Amino acid sequence: MPAPSFRPVLAVAHRGDPYRHRENTLASVESALAAGADAVEVDVQLTRDGVPVLLHDPTLERLWGDPRRIGSVTLARLGELGGGELRVPTLAQTLKTVAETPGAKLLIDLDDATPVAATWAAVTGIGAEDRVGFCGPVAAMLAVREHAPDADIALTWKHPRLPGRPLLDDLRPRYVNPPFGLVDAAYVDAAHELGLAVSTWTVDTRRTMLRLAAAGVDSLTSNRIAVLRRVLDRRR
Repeated sequence: MPAPSFRPVLAVAHRGDPYRHRENTLASVESALAAGADAVEVDVQLTRDGVPVLLHDPTLERLWGDPRRIGSVTLARLGELGGGELRVPTLAQTLKTVAETPGAKLLIDLDDATPVAATWAAVTGIGAEDRVGFCGPVAAMLAVREHAPDADIALTWKHPRLPGRPLLDDLRPRYVNPPFGLVDAAYVDAAHELGLAVSTWTVDTRRTMLRLAAAGVDSLTSNRIAVLRRVLDRRR
């Protein structure tokens, strides 16, 4: 009897390796890549002078104890958080770090359209177009598509019904990207019938990782990238 074959599932690290290092930092990204991530998802915000940097929240409060909004701080002033060392990395720095790992990609999460132009300029400025994908809601991803006709897009989608054909035709996403609670085998089959791969987030328990892999998802995003890597490798 032949051995069963399994659809390969991408292992995506959520904001790096946040259980080991502070999220959205170079140390966290490097740790995730060392743990075997196929891609690292990061969040991008703009500084006052329009530089894309890695940060999820609109302020520096939660991670850095600084109440200022990132949009009110220049890149030079941002260096003051680390006594002159830039601890909130730029997108360009992060892309160069990812490029050191063969085959690895950066998945850039954008909550709205505001950072899109500067983000794409940073990507093209160092020739990293083939090392990135984008995820986010409709408005942000439509803006990405205007700047990047061929970019990989994962449409973040929080509805139990899949997006309609007119939106799919306009956006041309590669993935639909729902939270994991919406995903089962029927959802995956319906997405595949539409020509969509399925990525899902944020999956941190072994049981859920195995359930979703068995349901046929194409990509899993986790805060526990080392655990996810082991689960997927053993499943093969």
